[in-house]
Amino acid sequence: MTSQPTTRRAPADFLNDRVRDIPPSGIRRFFDMLAEMKDVISLTIGEPDFTTPEPITRAAIESLEAGETHYTANGGMMELRELIAANLRDRYGVDYDPRTELIITVGASEGVDASLRATINDGDEVIYHEPCFVAYAPCIQLAGGVAVPVSTTDATDFRVTADMIEDAVTPRTKAIFLGYPNNPTGAVLDRADLEAIARVADRHDLLVYTDEIYDRLVYGDHEHTAFSSLPGMRERTILLGGFSKSYAMTGWRIGYVAAPAGLMTGIAKVHQYGIMCAPTSAQFAAIEAMKNGEPHLQAMRAEYDRRRRYITDRFNAIGMSCFEPKGAFYCFPHVTECTGLDETTFAEKLLEEERVGVVPGTAFGPSGAGHVRVCYATAYEEIVEAMDRIERFAQRHRA
Repeated sequence: MTSQPTTRRAPADFLNDRVRDIPPSGIRRFFDMLAEMKDVISLTIGEPDFTTPEPITRAAIESLEAGETHYTANGGMMELRELIAANLRDRYGVDYDPRTELIITVGASEGVDASLRATINDGDEVIYHEPCFVAYAPCIQLAGGVAVPVSTTDATDFRVTADMIEDAVTPRTKAIFLGYPNNPTGAVLDRADLEAIARVADRHDLLVYTDEIYDRLVYGDHEHTAFSSLPGMRERTILLGGFSKSYAMTGWRIGYVAAPAGLMTGIAKVHQYGIMCAPTSAQFAAIEAMKNGEPHLQAMRAEYDRRRRYITDRFNAIGMSCFEPKGAFYCFPHVTECTGLDETTFAEKLLEEERVGVVPGTAFGPSGAGHVRVCYATAYEEIVEAMDRIERFAQRHRA
């Protein structure tokens, strides 16, 4: 007869230790506060305010009406993979075999998770820069790796440098994780920056994950360079991209991973067993975006650029120093020097007093202290009103 345990575990005691140790997203609390308030102008959510362009939506509807409601191949529809491969070749000069080196994922986020789980062993160190997208460090930890942050600041426009990465390398370092154009700062890396980092990766024989979801949303004189297009980097790079930001398709959940076949065999296994395949109708929508979405993308980017220039100028005029973001749709002003408030208190009081929602910079890592993330993917008129409210708030709380 089997004896019964003398004490019984609570439900939370069954959780995986890695999951238990990861804190919840620092953004979530502000979303919850916003949900309970009226008349709020939200500059928090990192997604386009535009609806998906009508031809893209229509392509999905037509696929449903035609009965295209079944699984696709695990890696995604071949037509879509071929279109993405051709786009990467034409735009950046890097070639991927759509059959063996490119898969369609459920957003770039699934691509991040699958890529890390396929390549990280317990105890492997992954160097990443922060502030950064909130999922990088948790996904590294969930894969069994050790997340090693490198802090960037507005002194260098939040660009990570090769020297910073070099200083963080140890015998246990396996990879570097880059996310540029950057969420939350809007920072970008020029080709010379990337070439210097590539030399570090080559010298230490490191893998490089590169999240380039915002590659088409760059402004001014900046031209995006795909990391894998650099000499010698294709064979050690996992390129992550998607449709959410550039084509206003966040809810469609369509991303992709491009990597050498030797790496893709492992990434595809994780994807195969965890997901099966990305949503079929969303893949039809992505095909239309690849074929005919460029005019819509360019129109949205032009509007983001208008907002970007306005909002950056306003913050600097108010006295909240803000470097020029040249990518994505975020700015990252320094609020403490102007108001004397730390970033969390600033965000809370601004929401309570002026009904404007922003995200504390520390939600994206400790080096975001003193800053808030402001997303300008909302209507221009609302941005003008929000900045008027922020200016009024700053005048009351002037340090």
